[in-house]
Amino acid sequence: MSPLSKRCVAEAVGTAILLAAVVGSGIMGTRLASGNVAIALLANSIATGGVLFCLIAAFGPISGAHFNPAVTVCDALQGGMRWRDVPPYVAAQIAGAIAGTAVANVMFGLPAFFPSHRVRAGGPLWLGEFVATFGLLAVIWGCVRFKNGLVPFAVAGYIVGAYWFTSSTSFANPAVTIARSLTDTFAGIRPADVPGFVAAQMLGGVAATALFAWLVPISKATAEAVLLPHRLPSESG
Repeated sequence: MSPLSKRCVAEAVGTAILLAAVVGSGIMGTRLASGNVAIALLANSIATGGVLFCLIAAFGPISGAHFNPAVTVCDALQGGMRWRDVPPYVAAQIAGAIAGTAVANVMFGLPAFFPSHRVRAGGPLWLGEFVATFGLLAVIWGCVRFKNGLVPFAVAGYIVGAYWFTSSTSFANPAVTIARSLTDTFAGIRPADVPGFVAAQMLGGVAATALFAWLVPISKATAEAVLLPHRLPSESG
């Protein structure tokens, strides 16, 4: 298996576990909270942040632990990865996200896929996704430029916080958004609302990348560290 293939497998598996955490904790939180949405959201955000920290630490040295097409595209914009590697990364992330959603649904006795009816549309929520993704990429780029070792802590902490301060509860990830349309549970989003979220996410990510490219220009070597320095021993060039 080629080094790129191994990185894509890492992205797929990591994104799958992330979605299992997002969807599964949403289901569990809803069932245990007895209708208290605030408690369900608290459980959902803490579980997501905790799992995300562990996944970045585990898979970061292999693939960079993007788990997010917005991060991958913005990394390529900064020269951190080759554009020809972007499509397989994004495909792996989306496939992994869909698989993780199916696993979560089945774990809780639900159909593997059943489209969500939860409406998430309109300017305020799109702005929330722009802000959520802008902040995520700003945290990543800031940490990569100055203190790479803080990335897992910073990203996980930001996501937990962004669940609460954004109107959209911070999807901040196109692969996550697509996959969450396939579960009619607490974490779901109506399929018709996915394009608006994805567009806002990509705009937010690119805006943050452009800002940091101006504030603190980055070298190719540093850009390759998103989210963590990674290169398999068998990979060269």
